[in-house]
Amino acid sequence: MFIGIIGRALYPTALLTSSAAEKIFIHMASNLMPPFLAGIMLAGILAATISSADSYLLIASSAVAKNLYHGIFRKDVSDKQVMKISKITLLLISLVAMILAVDDQSVIFQIVSFAWAGFGATFGPLMLFSLFWKNTTREGAIAGMLTGGIMVFVWKLLLKPMGGVFGIYELLPAFLLSALAIFIASNITKKDPEVLADYEKVMKEV
Repeated sequence: MFIGIIGRALYPTALLTSSAAEKIFIHMASNLMPPFLAGIMLAGILAATISSADSYLLIASSAVAKNLYHGIFRKDVSDKQVMKISKITLLLISLVAMILAVDDQSVIFQIVSFAWAGFGATFGPLMLFSLFWKNTTREGAIAGMLTGGIMVFVWKLLLKPMGGVFGIYELLPAFLLSALAIFIASNITKKDPEVLADYEKVMKEV
């Protein structure tokens, strides 16, 4: 935050667009630091990016291949097929990331904010319900994840541009609707006795 404030004071007429403003650290390091120190600081940005990017890519590809493809759609699939799906998913995600990076008008903060809204609305309510409400069912979990994930896109792309009360951060409405979907779907579907027994056992130990 202070880097941004100082950068705006030093360069009031530079980096005026949202996407360009994200380069203020690079701009200040290149202009204010000796070349050797500037190189170290810029290498730090690259190192932080790579250390995060590879983890996110592996997590995403593994989730699609193992949890979705193998866990839901093809339970009898071989490990070789799972690995193949994981590699394909990795390439597709990398391609989408490169397309976003090429766009000069894309703002990293907005992209990250949208991504975390998706994570929060998809998995946040489910984690809370699973920990604190024993009647959560498999169907309720799936309904909550789908509702939260879809609502983030609907709110961001369709409702938020309308402004007014719809101008709020998409995480809040998607989170609330996901929680509602879990509650309704869990109440109208059959509970698993083994899950209930495990829940009661764990709560007694706690």
